[in-house]
Amino acid sequence: HFPGLERAIADDGYQSATTIAAVRHDARLSLEIDERPDLTGFVVLTKRGIVERTFGWLDRCRRLAKDFENLTSTHAAFFILAMIRLMLR
Repeated sequence: HFPGLERAIADDGYQSATTIAAVRHDARLSLEIDERPDLTGFVVLTKRGIVERTFGWLDRCRRLAKDFENLTSTHAAFFILAMIRLMLR
């Protein structure tokens, strides 16, 4: 389904057995849970920072800020266009 991808990374909110099984079955990927350690003060979490920064960039696209699309495929197409736009810049 997703050529070139070997695993998906999610935070600890997605650690249910149902979610892990769905990702394994539907996307044919292993799901790695990136648990947040008990920290005091500011500590950079590399994987989480990359994802959050990407979501921040995508929030600048008005079409993706709200879920206006009726079809998932249309939303995915606009997501791909937004990522292409980011990569070209």
